Amino acid sequence: MNTFITVIIALLSAFFLFAGSIKLFGWQKMIFEKQLEFFQSYGLNRQIMALIGTVELFGASCIWFQSSVLGLLGAAALLATSLGAIFFHLRFDTWKDGIPAMVTLSLSGLVIFF
Repeated sequence: MNTFITVIIALLSAFFLFAGSIKLFGWQKMIFEKQLEFFQSYGLNRQIMALIGTVELFGASCIWFQSSVLGLLGAAALLATSLGAIFFHLRFDTWKDGIPAMVTLSLSGLVIFF
């Protein structure tokens, strides 16, 4: 089971390091612009997008500390951003746009549970 959780942590960490760094630094122009469009269509600004990117980077880094409160906080941060993404995608977009967030919500929940 420990190897299974480690693989989940690695996948979550890689995904959120990628997504959070784009939100914060905008280094991948095409993805950054698409995400910024989503945020603006939700009535959110660039600063909120950067804050969420920071939370994602925090979660992606801290989730590795499995046996401490920091690891739990990291997984909870990823779960919370996934919940927020699902809410906004279901409210303003289609359910299909929320599928990645549904997956990361489930995986974050597994990490918290185990």
